[in-house]
Amino acid sequence: MQHLSFLDLDLPRRSSTPSRLRPLGRTIAAMATLVALAAVPMLASAHGVDEGDASFIQGQQGFHFWPYFYLGAKHMVTGYDHLLFLAGVIFFLYRLRDVGVYVTLFAIGHSLTLVAGVWFNIPANAYLIDAIIGLSVVYKAFENIGGFRAIGINVNTRLAVWIFGLFHGFGLATKLQELSLSEEGLLGNLLAFNLGVEVGQIVALVGIVTLMNLWRYTARFQTQAVLANGVLMACGFMLMGYQLTGYFVEPML
Repeated sequence: MQHLSFLDLDLPRRSSTPSRLRPLGRTIAAMATLVALAAVPMLASAHGVDEGDASFIQGQQGFHFWPYFYLGAKHMVTGYDHLLFLAGVIFFLYRLRDVGVYVTLFAIGHSLTLVAGVWFNIPANAYLIDAIIGLSVVYKAFENIGGFRAIGINVNTRLAVWIFGLFHGFGLATKLQELSLSEEGLLGNLLAFNLGVEVGQIVALVGIVTLMNLWRYTARFQTQAVLANGVLMACGFMLMGYQLTGYFVEPML
């Protein structure tokens, strides 16, 4: 299945769009744009573990399924960088089967590096990893507007989504590595946390897919799609810039 982009849109004319859906579509597009813009300041800490959760994690000994499951789900639902990337991935996917394929590839990559990164204590610079996560958002938005095709580059989208999934999982792993996690029950807790992440991802996707499907039936989706992906790209660049600044500035402090 070839991943679609803006250049492949073959949308119904305005007259074929139910009039009752047009105001709804404009409202959804406006809300999505405002939410994305409001999320920009939060992107810098999207992978972080807040102080309360960090204190809880570090104070636990042994295996605790539900607390770690909850923290994993909370991370995904509030992980704006994850959600922006996933929104970009499914932007032009119209069949649930295709959504499932790409989300599964992302989940496999995310799970591998989240668990392995902490379990094997694989070192990595958190700023650089998070900058690559920002790049993943830029990449997907650029692909969605047909950028790669326009410059003659053929991208294997499935492979790219899986590879970026590895970096998304590694991003959280670097944050967990900064905490003093108990060795007792560590693997079980990591698996519970990761399961929570995947369940949170499904919950978030239900909302994203529902809104996307309503939006696609409106007459202005074609032009609003370009704007929305422009906002996605801007968010990605903002995250990249913030993280790269941290990478170069922190050694000087």
